Amino acid sequence: MRLRRTSRHGSTTQTDLDPTSGGWWRAGDELETGERYGFLLDDDPELRPDPRSRRQPDGVHAASAAFDVGDFAWSDAGWAGRQLAGGLVYELHLGTFMPEGTLDAAITRLPHLVQLGVTHVELLPVNAFNGRWNWGYDGVLWYAVHEAYGGPAAYQRFVDAAHGHGLAVVQDVVYNHLGPSGNYLPLFGPYLREGESTAWGDSVNLDEPAVRDYILDNALMWLQDFHVDGLRLDAVHALHDQSPVHILRELAERVDALSVQLDRPLALIAESDLNDPTLILPREAGGYGLTAQWSDDWHHAVHVALTGETGGYYADFAAENALAKVTEHGFFHDGTFSSFRGRPHGAPIPPEVPTWRLVTFAQDHDQVGNRAAGDRLSATLSPDRLAVAAVLTLTAPGTPMLFMGEEWGASTPWQFFTSHPEPELGRAVAEGRTAEFARMGWDPDAVPDPQDPDTFARSHLDWSELDDPEHARMLTLYRDLVTLRREWPALTDPDSTHTAVEVRETDGTPERRVYRIDRGDLSVVVNLASTSQAFDVGARTRVLLSTSGFRREDSLVTLPPDSAAIMTSPLV
Repeated sequence: MRLRRTSRHGSTTQTDLDPTSGGWWRAGDELETGERYGFLLDDDPELRPDPRSRRQPDGVHAASAAFDVGDFAWSDAGWAGRQLAGGLVYELHLGTFMPEGTLDAAITRLPHLVQLGVTHVELLPVNAFNGRWNWGYDGVLWYAVHEAYGGPAAYQRFVDAAHGHGLAVVQDVVYNHLGPSGNYLPLFGPYLREGESTAWGDSVNLDEPAVRDYILDNALMWLQDFHVDGLRLDAVHALHDQSPVHILRELAERVDALSVQLDRPLALIAESDLNDPTLILPREAGGYGLTAQWSDDWHHAVHVALTGETGGYYADFAAENALAKVTEHGFFHDGTFSSFRGRPHGAPIPPEVPTWRLVTFAQDHDQVGNRAAGDRLSATLSPDRLAVAAVLTLTAPGTPMLFMGEEWGASTPWQFFTSHPEPELGRAVAEGRTAEFARMGWDPDAVPDPQDPDTFARSHLDWSELDDPEHARMLTLYRDLVTLRREWPALTDPDSTHTAVEVRETDGTPERRVYRIDRGDLSVVVNLASTSQAFDVGARTRVLLSTSGFRREDSLVTLPPDSAAIMTSPLV
């Protein structure tokens, strides 16, 4: 193996690398910041980027650039971090959050998140991928920050600014597969499992110690070198590991140790399709000890209740007890039969697990972007129903998460977009997506072409909507709900036994049900029926918030259709 390096003055040299133990190769001289370099493998004349590159200024196929993380002057020495418990997560995609699509531009909107009451900003993947725009899940160089976002220096500025505003940063990372373009890892060693793949590409070879180190070192890099406060671990069900110690447990052990060293909380949040509480159970109880995991079941139950959609994986969530079960117990499928999977699915969450260990949401990048048209709830629901969605999201027992723009009922879609420079790959992605939705009955002409730049352009937030009175009212509602969540301990009570849900069946359809959700000394009442509904709440009950007005007569509170209210219990 040889190292080819090009100085900032343009001179190029080649050096044979010396093999060392563990399969590592080393050069004698240090690289200077900004110096371009890459590797020549065996007799291959093509330069290959460093698999641990911190910067790819000319794309994932070109030379790497040396980057010293220690050059940045951090101003967050007093940052003590933020616990996930009691928090509010805000998920955003850097390329579409602001018109410029950069980290520096996103910094200008951090005050908006503070005023909303956000505690944790979750960034969709920023690792280097081929092309200019993408969701980020096709990354191939996990250690480098995508150059179009501003590269690693801009990333440091963003995290530092977020901490200055009192916001923790959670980085979405993808360790289960690599993208289809620019993946040179197999040239360096047995990093992928031959003949075994995930839904998105070849599976990583977790039997290989170097692969495990590649993942673990990357996770610690974000938390230590870039001062990140947590990681969202993409699709951990696709991490096939038969080792005595699962890599997720090993990662949790390493991160807990680093948390002690740094003296600030660090979070690991898993996305999993398994409904398996092992992820968040403590290690002494046989679990992996991760901080939290997403609850897709909560999303599905709320989505069905709001929209009435019951196709595909939504079918089971039309059950009368669906929303009640996910609110009281976290998972709907906890060993029950899943008609979508054709088998029993999941396991129950022990009642002693704090409710905040489940991240709950009514919208997120997957559940919006993987719809054929990338339509948000705002595309089909009335403002009154959107307000009910806000109440359900921000009074849920879990840790609530918002998807960017949700807080003002953004009308812009968030569609699936790519910018693969290779015509064949771009065409294959577009045709595959069209065929997938055609099988579900969609008109192929109604499915946006992910390679069309207009698809990316349509997916940008329109911040001018905040000047519209209707959107402004929605934002005010979200802010009021977050304030209530912060002021009333019952809304962040981690004890699942303190939550009870009563369901009224009206005309037999899930989107016409009525709910009373008791959370300690508060009650949340939701009327999705087509007629007004009365609730006997006691004469001394105080209504703290109502989305569409209400009538009161002694102990009866009557809500109009498509409305919700939050009130104290009769004992207050």
